[in-house]
Amino acid sequence: MNMIQAINSAMDVMMERDPTVIVMGEDVGFFGGVFRATAGLQAKHGKNRVFDTPITECGIIGVAVGMGAYGLRPVPEIQFADYIYPALDQLVSEAARLRYRSAGEFIAPMTVRSPFGGGIFGGQTHSQSPEGIFTHCSGIKTVIPSTPYDAKGLLIAAIEDNDPTIFFEPKRIYNGPFDGHYDTPATSWAGHKDAQVPTGYYRIPLGTARIARAGEALTILCYGTMVHVVEDTVRTLGIDAEIVDLRSLVPLDIDTIEASVKKTGRCLIVHEATRTSGFGAELSAQVQERCFYHLEAPIARVTGFDTPYPHSLEWAYFPGPVRIREAINKIMKD
Repeated sequence: MNMIQAINSAMDVMMERDPTVIVMGEDVGFFGGVFRATAGLQAKHGKNRVFDTPITECGIIGVAVGMGAYGLRPVPEIQFADYIYPALDQLVSEAARLRYRSAGEFIAPMTVRSPFGGGIFGGQTHSQSPEGIFTHCSGIKTVIPSTPYDAKGLLIAAIEDNDPTIFFEPKRIYNGPFDGHYDTPATSWAGHKDAQVPTGYYRIPLGTARIARAGEALTILCYGTMVHVVEDTVRTLGIDAEIVDLRSLVPLDIDTIEASVKKTGRCLIVHEATRTSGFGAELSAQVQERCFYHLEAPIARVTGFDTPYPHSLEWAYFPGPVRIREAINKIMKD
């Protein structure tokens, strides 16, 4: 399966297992979603369980909060992560706090799916990576897969979770892994080991990172599309780097991160979101607090810039192989 098919399969499996699972959002029903992630679900499960909503992100999430409080497990889709901002009040003030403010009487077991990130020339309104905003809000879990296999297992775990979860899907790798070389032909998930996705039920617990590549010389922390860009860059350089695919930002598998950095003595953080207050800053702080006496060089970050995502200069903004290679060479010399 490619990532779109894996995500579709996860929702299908959960709707078969649990009659309280509801899929909702703009164009998710008859049309099957702009990326086809919900294709066929309405025909199979009916219009009462897979339905289109008005173009109102605040309303979509507000309704989902109410559904969760009354015992359903909604899976709302925000068509692009850039348009999740109108829903922030419902997510932060209502969904994230419902369990706390009701002393556990009510919960908001909702999984908000949303394509995010650049690499498709979406410009400033279809390329943003707002994950850092949600990792700052207590009560919300934030999950980002990098492979079809992980996408299905993590999405099933998120739907089963009793807390609200933001499930960001890296749209640049929906149809195949991306090594950051935009001027070469696109590749497909076909034949990739991480595209071997079981058709039935399985779950990957939230808060468990994946060692995408074992190594001894350097730890690289990344997630989503950046996992594949980093893997190709490391392979090209021939450096013995350990690549940690976080998969889940909140909850964070800090034990795996700590063990890796203590082993290698160096740490590079790569993400596509803007640099200031990006999730890399939190990672850097936690690594410094836990691994200071093991570090042999300053922690480094390769990120997006503190600007809107540019259309014409997309590949200057995108943390590609050139910038990652420069950072690796520097950190290994320090």
